[in-house]
Amino acid sequence: MSDWERSSTARVTAPARPRKLAKVPFVELADGRLQGVVSSGSDIERVYVSSVAAGTYTFACSTNNNRPCGGARGGFCNHIKALIGEAVLQYGPERVARYLRAESVDGEPTAQTITDGMSATRPAQGDTKAAAPVFSRFLRHLAYLELVPTTVPLPEMQWFPPTRTVA
Repeated sequence: MSDWERSSTARVTAPARPRKLAKVPFVELADGRLQGVVSSGSDIERVYVSSVAAGTYTFACSTNNNRPCGGARGGFCNHIKALIGEAVLQYGPERVARYLRAESVDGEPTAQTITDGMSATRPAQGDTKAAAPVFSRFLRHLAYLELVPTTVPLPEMQWFPPTRTVA
């Protein structure tokens, strides 16, 4: 563990397993949903903002321009399935299942059993009102990748309380 990780007041959680970011560059468990950004398989310029609500499994999938996903009619589309798979890699199957309140029938949950269990409930398709804030957070994360590495504090991160000197 590096010095900054040991001296940080925020807990740094390593991914359950490394994952490739090309297909699903952004995934989060937030706002009572599993949500994220999924790349289009056919158009390099297009991404989909997908989400699944915890408990009800209401799902939504639309492009970054709020056009509906053609595959999300009556069930989870491939974008949502990819999102669930990458969330399992990022957070671990137990944490994803617990967050979504998805029951696993056969012992240890996997991306497939989580997806199958939620699909079996025949969830409703929801609206895409969460797409804009999710896509905005994704763009904010991309902006941090463009910054030059430095030890100078970032103004937008000043809400972290100053507790001690960095080692």
